[in-house]
Amino acid sequence: MSSLRNQCRKPEGWVGRFVLWEMNRHHSKLTDWGLSRVTIGTRDVILDVGCGGGRTIDKLAAIATDGRVYGIDFSETSIAAAKKTNRRLIQTGRVEIRHGSVSQLPFVDETFDFVTAVETHFFWADLDGDMREILRVLKPGGVLVIIAEVYKGGKAMAGKLAEKYVEISGMKLLTPDEHRALFVKAGFSDVQINTDEGKGWICAIGKKPQPESF
Repeated sequence: MSSLRNQCRKPEGWVGRFVLWEMNRHHSKLTDWGLSRVTIGTRDVILDVGCGGGRTIDKLAAIATDGRVYGIDFSETSIAAAKKTNRRLIQTGRVEIRHGSVSQLPFVDETFDFVTAVETHFFWADLDGDMREILRVLKPGGVLVIIAEVYKGGKAMAGKLAEKYVEISGMKLLTPDEHRALFVKAGFSDVQINTDEGKGWICAIGKKPQPESF
């Protein structure tokens, strides 16, 4: 269980490559469901945090057809897989994938219109601090969407199993209300929490406030 947890958190080696392939396949419908809750502009500059095998980057680039999509992950195996998945888009200059951590994003303030995080936030080292770091790189009015297939208190079997083994997995599971509080505490506004109780999915959305005008 510990080995599987580590591979989900930071894929490595041939086992990690298989995990990433499975994530690309298994999380596709979940990602589509979450992204359908937001509006992405064709010229948006987007960051996918914890990009894994890179399938979400490909989906985002298909929407932001005149924009640019960045991916970041702290697993070298994930970076290699994401680059392979998005080879053509990288060659055309529409996608860039970097090695790095959500705790110290390698971007200047107010870079992105949109940030996504799919099946990754429950492994972040410092949820509060990492949310503030994402807020830093968002433009005023920019949006963060967190998408996951499990949440605390969910009725679906996957969520119940995740809660049962939470101490072993090391995942930080939150209730829908705790997701809302996480966004608000970090400084996000217009927070929306969407759930699919049957599947156990959650999509949390927040906006970086516009500066006050006087």
